[in-house]
Amino acid sequence: MNLEKVVFGFFIILAMTLNFGFFIGDMADPVQHNVYEMYAAIVVSLIATVLKFGDRTQVGALHLATSLVADLQLIAGAVIWAYAQHATVEGVTPSTVSGVVSLSGGAFLANLVSAALLIIETAQLRR
Repeated sequence: MNLEKVVFGFFIILAMTLNFGFFIGDMADPVQHNVYEMYAAIVVSLIATVLKFGDRTQVGALHLATSLVADLQLIAGAVIWAYAQHATVEGVTPSTVSGVVSLSGGAFLANLVSAALLIIETAQLRR
């Protein structure tokens, strides 16, 4: 068993599941979307992105691209949430939460593509 591939797969799947945990629930209800879970999803997604650097294959480039898309969307969602929380009079509104959850959904889709690439790549390995 290759420990490097285990760690790589672990972080890809963990990023996807944390993102899904934040994404699931009523889009407009801030109570159903934990901000700490979103930040955990961002941190794990960034770690997964760093692990994807250095692979010079076409599949590696797709892994990196999907991870960068997920990072961008999660960070944009966090910026919107933080701006609404700390810089607006209204605070976090249902409209704000809907936007953040929508961005998280896009990031989840990117994570899903990355996990599918990992499964396809693993299935093609020959011993």
